[in-house]
Amino acid sequence: MGAAGTSGPEARVALVDALRGYALMGLFFVHMSELFELYWAHPEESAVHDVVFALFAGKAYALFALCFGFSFFVMMDRAAARDTDFSGRFVWRLILLALIGWLHGLVYRGDIIVVLAALGLLLVPFNRIRDNRILAGAAALCFLLPFPLFRLIAGLAGAAWANQPPHHWTDPAMETYVSGGLADFLAMNLWSGQAAKWWFYIETGRLTLIFGLFLTGLVLGRIGFFAAPERFARARIWALAAALTAGLALSWGAAALVEAAGFTEAQAMPRQALESLLSSYRDLAWTAVSVLVLVALWRGAARVLLAPFAPAGRITLTLYVGQSLVFVPFFYNFGLGLHDDLGQGQVVALGAAAFAAQLLLAAFWVRRVPYGPLEWAWRAGTYPGTRVPFRRGPA
Repeated sequence: MGAAGTSGPEARVALVDALRGYALMGLFFVHMSELFELYWAHPEESAVHDVVFALFAGKAYALFALCFGFSFFVMMDRAAARDTDFSGRFVWRLILLALIGWLHGLVYRGDIIVVLAALGLLLVPFNRIRDNRILAGAAALCFLLPFPLFRLIAGLAGAAWANQPPHHWTDPAMETYVSGGLADFLAMNLWSGQAAKWWFYIETGRLTLIFGLFLTGLVLGRIGFFAAPERFARARIWALAAALTAGLALSWGAAALVEAAGFTEAQAMPRQALESLLSSYRDLAWTAVSVLVLVALWRGAARVLLAPFAPAGRITLTLYVGQSLVFVPFFYNFGLGLHDDLGQGQVVALGAAAFAAQLLLAAFWVRRVPYGPLEWAWRAGTYPGTRVPFRRGPA
């Protein structure tokens, strides 16, 4: 989640930072709409909630994962330019990131940092594969979502385990989240709440999808997609047309496809598995549309609209954790307990104001300090014994 550096032009850094900042905004709006998970204790029909989820749910985290894979490329590319191997240092860096994510997960069960850190370890051996076609093929296999696809096939074949409700449908943490005190909340997030989250990532196929996006970010870095997007102008147009077609087809035709499959009443779980698969494929298509549109906007006059996201993209880790530190106590019972007092329109409007403040804070911060507080601590831990300046020196 840290800001991606690069050995290329500064515009290349700013583009990826802007993508990451945009992803942070989308994730924050989803979290606010979810009341940092408490929405699911008392869901309400709301057009505002539907719009937020249509725009960002399933797409913002995917964009994060893509940027993570690109950042891995940048670090490895820089090390290779110095004729050094960064693999060991990267593994240590991920261990530190996992620790940050684990601590953050005590505050907010929905933390994604620890997931990115754990899956990031697999990038090290895959980076030794120099043929980008093999990496692209591995990413495509991940995008098929093998586990939920296997669950669908097994369910149709009558396997008992595949015809049981998914584990993540049972959430032992929610009652504690709604009514428990701080000690109960922290104890729940220590294990049971985290187990429910990991089941969600496994059973929906998000683990493999995230790793596929890691590999995609790595390949895009290798071919210079963000360094010189003008070289891919025609390819980007064709890719946008394909992704847009797939996104529209899955948005409008998924329900009809499920009905056409002819599931019986006894095949409720296979039906759910197919619905989940199609939903994930749809979100992946719209993620591709988002990336391609944002890159195109960045290369035109609309860059002025995206540029404010770049500073936030440089201190994403600090802002992401800070959002939880502020709004979990805002919504939860051990704090202000406002989860059942505000409607979707109110919380999303509050989220918009809060994120605008974060953009201003980020712009002010990065002009004076090269890293966010957590980014600085992460970097200092990555290079122990090396002085990592916290403030900018004179130009």
